[in-house]
Amino acid sequence: MLKKLFQSFRTPVRRTQHIRSTPEVLNSGQHSLQKTQFSRYAVNIVERLQGAGYQAYLVGGCVRDMLLGITPKDFDVATSATPEQVRAEFRNARIIGRRFKLVHIHFGREIIEVATFRANHPVNEDDEDSNQSSRNESGRILRDNVYGTLEEDAQRRDFTINALYYDPVSERILDYANGVHDIRNHLIRLIGDPKQRYQEDPVRMLRAVRFAAKLNFGIEKHTVQPIRELAPMLREIPSARLFEEVLKLFLSGHGAITFEMLVDLQLFAPLFPASAEALEYNPEYTHTLISEALTNTDLRIKQNKPVTPAFLFAALLWPALPARVLRLQERGMPPIPAMQEGAHELIAEQCQRIAIPKRFTMPIREIWDMQERLPRRSGKRADLLLDNPRFRAGYDFLLLRESAGEETDGLGEWWTDYQDANDSERRDMIRDLSGKGDDASGAPRKRRRSSGSKRKRAGAPSATGE
Repeated sequence: MLKKLFQSFRTPVRRTQHIRSTPEVLNSGQHSLQKTQFSRYAVNIVERLQGAGYQAYLVGGCVRDMLLGITPKDFDVATSATPEQVRAEFRNARIIGRRFKLVHIHFGREIIEVATFRANHPVNEDDEDSNQSSRNESGRILRDNVYGTLEEDAQRRDFTINALYYDPVSERILDYANGVHDIRNHLIRLIGDPKQRYQEDPVRMLRAVRFAAKLNFGIEKHTVQPIRELAPMLREIPSARLFEEVLKLFLSGHGAITFEMLVDLQLFAPLFPASAEALEYNPEYTHTLISEALTNTDLRIKQNKPVTPAFLFAALLWPALPARVLRLQERGMPPIPAMQEGAHELIAEQCQRIAIPKRFTMPIREIWDMQERLPRRSGKRADLLLDNPRFRAGYDFLLLRESAGEETDGLGEWWTDYQDANDSERRDMIRDLSGKGDDASGAPRKRRRSSGSKRKRAGAPSATGE
């Protein structure tokens, strides 16, 4: 699979990349874009800023996606106006950010992001104004508010395919970095020296993977080459920022292929250290479970069905949990408290790397807790579990575990039948459990998948916890 996947890491057409001081200009007859395709609010902002004497363009992902026939999720504007000047032009504008100051202009529920042209940071650190720019010892940019010209802004963009400027007034595209060429050739290429650009912002490594997976593009050879070496730099990124980046990686509809690329490029371990250890210790089970969860999530997104990060994080972290639970049980802790304590420890460690909000960590723990409770069905327990608001999430997660090859003695099939049975049939099913050791520990154990065929179940892991 990986051999096929990384055939897309193509050798670049050009050995060196030159940023033009003057752009290649594509007039309306040389491209397919029309201003009516873009948000009317974004176009209005560009027109008003130009009317006020500033340079202004639609930029980045919205231009790239339109050229590829993809409907953009948002529309960004780049301008020569400072954030304060933009706010003076629009009463519905709000300046946000400290590391990278931006303006959000609100039109009801739609928000247009407006950024001032940026320039490169001073080469000499003594020339840096800490209020405008700063870096740490490894070169990571901590503050980036050095304003510049349009040409300088193009050099500061991350990838060539994001360095395209569209003027809806003249309907021209300005291309400083051969971005149109790379779009046509389905290629992700960093602008500038890749190692330096990753050191400035290690999240660019994740963005390279995300764009490659989303657009089905290859990653240019020099762009991909430093990633494995620099992957540990992701540990320096604030955990709150990584949470947002991980959502973009896995909830874009291309999570399964993204996971493969992250593992191959050694980017998965800095994000999920405990799960990476489980992947090394028990590769077949861990890889299958996470891939199944992400494939289900991708399918639901394509079907416009809801997904929740809680179920996804539960799957991403689950392979690291069973060993912890068993260790606690070996110390004499009962199964359910061992599950709860192991879950608490694992989530606390993970949140140091990725700041998963409490609104998701609580459902994660409840989904895991259900895995210990679902085997306990005697008496009225089955009906009480069925009424539990987390039953569906726990049941879906049980099916996911089984699909990854975990042996549960037919537990998923039993619960599938129980949901479809009438009251009399349910009583018979409960009675049949007597003498079968129903209350035996339901601690998660990973065993080799049976080669025998299994009956098709009524339900399938939904990757949502619905």
